Amino acid sequence: MAKVEEFLSKKDEEEVVEAIRTAEKKTSGEIRVHLEKSSNGDIWERAMEVFHLLKMDNTKASNGVLIYVAVEDRNFIIYGDKGINEVVPNDFWESTKDAIVDQFKKGNFKQGLIDGILKAGQQLQEHFPWTEDVKNELSDKISR
Repeated sequence: MAKVEEFLSKKDEEEVVEAIRTAEKKTSGEIRVHLEKSSNGDIWERAMEVFHLLKMDNTKASNGVLIYVAVEDRNFIIYGDKGINEVVPNDFWESTKDAIVDQFKKGNFKQGLIDGILKAGQQLQEHFPWTEDVKNELSDKISR
């Protein structure tokens, strides 16, 4: 895989965005996917930087989840803000990562992202259910 643009087709991107919308339908939580060529160093630090650049740390309930993918590095991070980290089971992020890795290993990048998004969405729905005053605080589009 050489380019970020080749990681997902336009149709794949649309399906990933639809998965985000589905996952967020019954929660106040926010999920974003960010794709980059490389983290240019420590992937954790870069994911944290992107989390802040995307203003994911400004959600009302601190319940943003970022799936950051460094395409050429063949690496990714799932980062949940403090609100969700305080309530999910200890093994939640590892099991979500495993769901993504299972598909990525098969070259099913779209399905890996969708599986991770929907799994995160289930926990967000459980701990941060939708109420009438909930609004979509962040874009559902994939950022680059």
